[in-house]
Amino acid sequence: MSNVEKVSVALTPEMATMMREVVAPGEYASASEVMREALREWKFRRTQREQAVDQLGRLWDEGIASGNAVDGREAFARIKSKLDARIAERELR
Repeated sequence: MSNVEKVSVALTPEMATMMREVVAPGEYASASEVMREALREWKFRRTQREQAVDQLGRLWDEGIASGNAVDGREAFARIKSKLDARIAERELR
């Protein structure tokens, strides 16, 4: 592998055991391969988290821009009342 930088990483005994348990049977060729995959997964999760935070911010801004808040109980009561009226209309037909 070209352009690699060797670094030293301190792991807990449990983590070191987990690494050996996947390298020994050949699931991974080396501890370095395990670490590279772990870092790729970490980078992916970090990117996903950043995207989620960005989306939450956009949704928050949309909510603020949509106007004043409405009491949920009142809103559902109005919706239920309208639906009840529609159902009653259909029953009269």
